[in-house]
Amino acid sequence: MTVETDAPDPNSSLLAFFGSKLRRIRQEQDVSQDEAARRAHTTQSMLSRVEAATRVPSADLARDLDDAFSTGGHFGRLHPLVIRYAYPSWFLPFIELEREATGMRVFESQIIPGLLQTEEYARSMLAAVRPDNLDDLVAARMTRQEILERDTPPRAWFVLDEQVLVRPIGGPDIFRAQLDRLLIMAQQPRIVIQVIPRAVVAHAGLAGPFTLLGFDEGPDVLYIDGFSQGRTALDTSEVVSAAHAYDLLRASALSPDASADLIGTHLKELDR
Repeated sequence: MTVETDAPDPNSSLLAFFGSKLRRIRQEQDVSQDEAARRAHTTQSMLSRVEAATRVPSADLARDLDDAFSTGGHFGRLHPLVIRYAYPSWFLPFIELEREATGMRVFESQIIPGLLQTEEYARSMLAAVRPDNLDDLVAARMTRQEILERDTPPRAWFVLDEQVLVRPIGGPDIFRAQLDRLLIMAQQPRIVIQVIPRAVVAHAGLAGPFTLLGFDEGPDVLYIDGFSQGRTALDTSEVVSAAHAYDLLRASALSPDASADLIGTHLKELDR
C-alpha cells in the first residue's frame, strides 16, 4: 500500500498550487494515487512528488491528467505558468534542448553539476542567494535529473575541477552524501566523471563552466553559464572552440578510475 505525502500550501507557489489542485481533484473523485498514475501513464512515485510540489510536471503529464480526470484542459492551461515560475525564462530553451540531447559534455569549476546533485546539496547551494521560490527551484533541478533515469539516457561526460570536491556545500553530512552520489553515478555505463587535480594549475576551463549538447540530428549546442543568466550559443565557430576546450580538459583530467579514487579520498577526509 502506498503512502501519500502531505499536501503543500497551495498559496506558496504555482507549483504547489498545481500539486494541491491535483490532489484535491483526485480525492474528490475518490481515486488512489496508484490508480491515478495508471490512468495518467506515469508512476505513483512521480504523481506523489508532483502533488507534493517536489517535481515539475511535464506538458505530457499535464495533458494526461486532464484526460484521466476529465478536467477539460485545466492542468494543460496551468502548466505553462508552472514552468515559467519554476525555470527562469532565459533557461527554458536550454531545458528543452537538454531533454532532446543524446549526448552531453559538462564542465564545472565550482559546484557539483546540477544533473548530479542531491536534493539537500541543491537546496543548500540555491539557498545561498536567498531566492523567493527556493522550493520550486529545487524541484525544478531534481526534475531535470530524470533524463539520466530513462531506460536509454544520454551519454553524459562530466569534467570537474578538484575545487568542486573541497567546497563542502551544506556541511559534512550533506556533502558526504553528495560525494557518495558522485561515485554511484560514475558507475553508470553511460556516464563518465573525470576530475582535474589541483596539481594542474592552468587549464582550458578557467573562463567558467559550460555544457555541450549533442543530438542524433542537427548541430551541437553550447550553453555557457553566467552570473545573472546563462546563454545558449549556436554559432559554429564558438561551438567548435568549446569542443576543443573540452578535449583539452579531458586530457588534463585524471582517468575515470583515478578520478573515483580522488573523490573517495575527499570522502574519507570528511570522516576525520
